[in-house]
Amino acid sequence: MKYIEIDEELYRHIASKTERIGESASEILRRLLGLDIERVNVEAVATPPPEKISQPGMDRQQEMASSATARVDETTAPAISLSTLVNQLTDTEALAQQKGAVGRFLFSLETVYKAMPQQFDQVLQIQGRDRLYFATSKASLLKASKSANPKEIGQSGFWVTTNNNTAKKRTILSEVLTQFGVDPEQVELIVNQI
Repeated sequence: MKYIEIDEELYRHIASKTERIGESASEILRRLLGLDIERVNVEAVATPPPEKISQPGMDRQQEMASSATARVDETTAPAISLSTLVNQLTDTEALAQQKGAVGRFLFSLETVYKAMPQQFDQVLQIQGRDRLYFATSKASLLKASKSANPKEIGQSGFWVTTNNNTAKKRTILSEVLTQFGVDPEQVELIVNQI
């Protein structure tokens, strides 16, 4: 298997084209390019990444490249099924332990992150007309809105704005779940528990 460096925007675009949980970046690209998905060499997936990726003109981005390579490699990690995710999101006992709507909102987002960490950066595309809902840093959300009240989603490295009313939190969670392929009836059941 060969390793390439890709910028964050391209990685997010590839991840946004995911059709099923656990689909690797290679499988997504093969599908988008019309290549035979069956020809993926399963043994090559287990090959460890190279110690250092080097391309002319990319030296200044070595740290970012390592991070992007790690995220691409995570796409081969096993993921849970959508039905298991839905069961976790509708666990009334776990939801009851959360503090208020913000706690249930963060719990739900963290559950989705734990189920699909390699694809979770797709949430960065969910935005309001004049509002940023997700970011990879607290500072980014505060820069977009001083009253954002950003909270980290578990220990994911992703942050979400929490000063929205409960209806807006439900809408945001609904968009997240829909983006990850959860059935509309199940989305409604989950978001109504916030």
